[in-house]
Amino acid sequence: MKIAVTGSTGLVGKKITAELEATGHKVVKLVRRVRNSENEFSWDPETDKIDAKAFEGVDAVIHLAGENIASKRWSSEQKMKIKQSRVNGTKLIAGALASLDNPPRALVSASAIGYYGDRGAEVLTEESKSGKGFLAAVCRDWEDATRIAESKGLRVVHARLGVVLSKEGGALKMMLPPFLMGAGGPLGNGKQYMSWIDLDDAAKAFIYLATEGNVSGPVNLVAPTPETNADFTKKLAKVIHRPAFFPVPEMGVKVLFGEMGEELLLSSNRVSATKLVNSGFKFDYPDLESALKHELN
Repeated sequence: MKIAVTGSTGLVGKKITAELEATGHKVVKLVRRVRNSENEFSWDPETDKIDAKAFEGVDAVIHLAGENIASKRWSSEQKMKIKQSRVNGTKLIAGALASLDNPPRALVSASAIGYYGDRGAEVLTEESKSGKGFLAAVCRDWEDATRIAESKGLRVVHARLGVVLSKEGGALKMMLPPFLMGAGGPLGNGKQYMSWIDLDDAAKAFIYLATEGNVSGPVNLVAPTPETNADFTKKLAKVIHRPAFFPVPEMGVKVLFGEMGEELLLSSNRVSATKLVNSGFKFDYPDLESALKHELN
């Protein structure tokens, strides 16, 4: 198949691109710079510019592009960047696809489990209502931005991505240094649920949803076994053979990271993978210990 990908230089995007090419698919990359090859096309969400030729003969689009939510503290300016990069970019992609005479069959557009907000131990499915907070509001607008593509008959999937585990980047890479020095520990009271997914499974799920499934609407991209932060801490310490006796109090998280820390580190998301599993998807790393060993050993 011929698959167009935005955000191909990010952690998940690089893995998806490599997997698609390794299995014989042709990848078209939408890039925010001058194109360097015949398989690259320019786009710029800030100026509403996109090269519609990028989608000629394309079977599906995987849309991942957006400002990194954990790259810095959330000032008003940074929050605006995060929101606009996702909402405006998605509107631009969806509108371009809707304008085509022969659009791709599917658009798999990234979203996040931040959609649900802080929900304690409640089991969250795709039918659960959206929660409160900045990320929940961003995710609602992000998903709504695809409506024009849906109205033109494209199969649209909102891939609500959990915490992606990889030693190459993201949350796990940030956690490792203190844990390796024996200074790791739970955050806050440690009771908050973390819904995670191994990087390999995340890439595999995006590709599955774009190329195989008949699934549409929201789909939670999380492993079937969410863990509390305290249990995650214990299992990470066990896998890397280090102690983890230094908890970071809730106030410490708030002082260090502000609103970003509250929503990303202290919020509880116990998210179900049932819809993805029932669609026929098979996880390679369904439990945390096997995922951590895969990434770190």
